Amino acid sequence: MRAVVCKAWGGPEKLVVEDLPVPEPGPGEVRVRVRAAGVNYPDVLLIQNKYQIRPPLPFSPGAEAAGEVVALGDDVTGLALGARVACLPLWGCFAEELVVPASACHALPAGVSYEVGASLPMVYGTSWHALRDRAQLAAGETLLVLGAAGGVGLAAVQIGKVAGARVIAAASSAEKLAVCQAHGADGLINYAAEDLREGIKRLTGGNGPDVIYDPVGDKYSEPAFRSITWRGRHLVIGFAAGAIPAIPWNLPLLKGASIVGVFWGEFQKREPDRARREMAELIATVAAGRMKPLVSRRYPLDEAAQALTDMAARKVVGKVVVVP
Repeated sequence: MRAVVCKAWGGPEKLVVEDLPVPEPGPGEVRVRVRAAGVNYPDVLLIQNKYQIRPPLPFSPGAEAAGEVVALGDDVTGLALGARVACLPLWGCFAEELVVPASACHALPAGVSYEVGASLPMVYGTSWHALRDRAQLAAGETLLVLGAAGGVGLAAVQIGKVAGARVIAAASSAEKLAVCQAHGADGLINYAAEDLREGIKRLTGGNGPDVIYDPVGDKYSEPAFRSITWRGRHLVIGFAAGAIPAIPWNLPLLKGASIVGVFWGEFQKREPDRARREMAELIATVAAGRMKPLVSRRYPLDEAAQALTDMAARKVVGKVVVVP
């Protein structure tokens, strides 16, 4: 089988595509024929040894995939040959086939395409967990999404609308904001052209958002948090803009507000049953047509490095996938 291989830590240019032996599943594992693999910002960090986890070299990047089960290891229950699944093994998905624990697989209904299915486990799973569990976002509340046109950001916009919230999308260009508006955003802030705090004030009448979804960090987090309403919740998703912000401790005190960490991967390890329920709810919502993930570009396996380069340069809108 063909696979993208990371042999040394570094940028996407160091990746190679090679022919590898077809992997065999062990006890509790299945082999999945990959029909599509999601591309995510953590993939960029993983190959540079800058992520929270560190796979042993060599390895194939690619955190999430969708496909069908083609082989079963011993002691596997609940999955049959030919089953359509989405999975989140955290690496190994930029390949024609991969072996993954059966427990990491989620049933994918026939009405959900493989490309959409490959977009769900990481960014939509993260955003669903963040907004529905960690923030307890309620109908009628105001949600501010930073980096709203990216994978997790656009997922948050859509999930916010499903929850019945008023959604304000903040992004760095008019083109990106047009995508957010097309996916349900009620208010728009171009923080490359307008002061972020002024934009929030303009769209909330000075009251501020109830929930801030923040995958960006850097210089955007503090002005957003300074605008939050009383008892607001600021969700820490990641730091795509680079620097990890240092917010003064008096700010949450003065606002009676919370800074809430979101670590979807660790949540799945510590609370697996609850995480599986959340994924089932998410997939059912997509299957019912209440959300339509945007897959904006497809890359063949030979162009996986370019997909990661585009992700690192923040050129990606919505989700992109590698199609072996």
